[in-house]
Amino acid sequence: MKMVKKCSVLMLCSAVSLSLAACGPKESGSAKSSSKGSELVVWEDKEKSIGIKDAVAAFEKEHDIKVKVVEKPYAQQIEDLRMDGPAGTGPDVLTMPGDQIGTAVTEGLLKELHVEKDVQSLYTDASIQSQMVDQKLYGLPKAVETTVLFYNKDLISEKELPQTLEEWYDYSKKTADGSKFGFLALFDQIYYAESVMSGYGGYIFGKNQDGSYNPSDIGINNEGAVKGAALIQKFYKEGIFPAGIIGEQGINVLESLFTEGKAAAIISGPWNVEAFSKAGINYGITKLPKLDNGKNMSSFIGVKSYNVSAFSKNAELAQELAVFLANEKNSKTRYEQTKEVPAVKSLANDPAIMKSEAARAVTEQSRFSELTPNIPEMNEIWTPADSALQTIATGKADPKQALDQAAETAKGQIKAKHSGK
Repeated sequence: MKMVKKCSVLMLCSAVSLSLAACGPKESGSAKSSSKGSELVVWEDKEKSIGIKDAVAAFEKEHDIKVKVVEKPYAQQIEDLRMDGPAGTGPDVLTMPGDQIGTAVTEGLLKELHVEKDVQSLYTDASIQSQMVDQKLYGLPKAVETTVLFYNKDLISEKELPQTLEEWYDYSKKTADGSKFGFLALFDQIYYAESVMSGYGGYIFGKNQDGSYNPSDIGINNEGAVKGAALIQKFYKEGIFPAGIIGEQGINVLESLFTEGKAAAIISGPWNVEAFSKAGINYGITKLPKLDNGKNMSSFIGVKSYNVSAFSKNAELAQELAVFLANEKNSKTRYEQTKEVPAVKSLANDPAIMKSEAARAVTEQSRFSELTPNIPEMNEIWTPADSALQTIATGKADPKQALDQAAETAKGQIKAKHSGK
């Protein structure tokens, strides 16, 4: 999710087509460490520690150690590690968004993991690739997510759902009256707008022959990206999107309109399943619609992972714990408690998981999605791109002018901050 970027989305088909090992610390491929009397600290995501409670207890018993679990917002953990790690008060194992891996490795915050290929192969290619930097592994995937379409069944039935973004535009034009709306999305943010722009040929970074990102090749202002941005601008220009969903408070306004029954459909992510359920909304979830060129709207695949701090004094044991927490058995248990789609291949078609409408939607949407780039240069894209999209949304600039400026700003920042690598 963008909060993950800022967030950074992060769950399936090829992405929620996911899988890890089976049973325990011994799966790491390294000799079992001498652990008696040791203590490990794990930073888990807010309100998610229930998902690893049993696994932690089993690990403590097997190793005769204490594991302390501390909940922290997972997108904030790397920032806290920068201070707490050197001070000796940080974690041994933490969780983080996959798009922050490159920056964390560059800063020397993460320990390289040494696990055998058969363990790595238990996960989907996309999820394990999110943990790789220069062909080295720095984490194990625990959950994946993409944006999906939520719709209010009391306002529009499944049979009535428009199948393309242009059809949603037409539906919304008839529906929007200033207080009620049809389809809504945070298209003033690149995390969401890329779903449209990439469908016409836009991209964040091009790729080298070996599949690595080329930060010198920025595609947020190419012909396809500009075409996508022009389509986005129509939703704002004609009042189909309210002005309130532009800017920092946009996400709150969008979610409020949906939970109040004032929006027929919105683009959001599985992170809102619980909130919308508690709000009593009779909602459905499906993949994102197609574009008029026949391509499905894309989205970023967000990956949550378990990583070992470079400051851990028990790095071998911490790696064993990371492998154990992310194995097949414990990944399924974690899903049952948190509803976050696991990154384990063998669980992709597990009936207990696939009975979830959200999991099925994420699985299907992931077929059309790409990883959020995890290289440090990605940090120089978010702000200029968002600023450009907001000027497009408010009509202060035409799409080409705004995106050209964003690309130039990003290139300048990349040259200034990353050219010395």
